[in-house]
Amino acid sequence: EEKYVILRLASGEMRQVLAECMASIGEVGNEEWANVTIGKAGRNRHRGIRPQTRGSAMNPVDHPHGGGEGKKNSGRHPVTPWGKPTKGAKTRRKKASDKLIISRRKGK
Repeated sequence: EEKYVILRLASGEMRQVLAECMASIGEVGNEEWANVTIGKAGRNRHRGIRPQTRGSAMNPVDHPHGGGEGKKNSGRHPVTPWGKPTKGAKTRRKKASDKLIISRRKGK
């Protein structure tokens, strides 16, 4: 039995995929789900989502952006509470997935 099968995607691209992989064909059933207006803080709290406090409103012991006098900026690039770069900075390595592409998509 073959380890890989060849799929022709809607874009025209030919790609190898593991034969044991599963997929669902069709459309998303509830595509309007992302467009619901929450409306007020209470509805998010019922869903278990807690308020987010800005790092600049914290003390330096709690966040790298904390401290300072008044509403002064942090003076450094945006980081997480643990000092990891965020907001546009790449934090992951790139995947090497080109080897499974047989032919690129066909332009229209």
